[in-house]
Amino acid sequence: MTEEKPTFNKAVAELEKILEQIESGELDVDDLSGKVKRASELLRLCQAKLRDTEEEIDKIINDME
Repeated sequence: MTEEKPTFNKAVAELEKILEQIESGELDVDDLSGKVKRASELLRLCQAKLRDTEEEIDKIINDME
């Protein structure tokens, strides 16, 4: 079973939660690398979604000209 990609808003919310956990010091050292890895995955996903959206909007605008 493949893991479903979260929406942009869900990814941002998860990133914020991870950041809060790191800043608060509530994360166990053993969990830290896993959380940082997950944050990296979420950042890449958000960047890709933003890039795709920008390209789509640019295409729409160019088609209107």
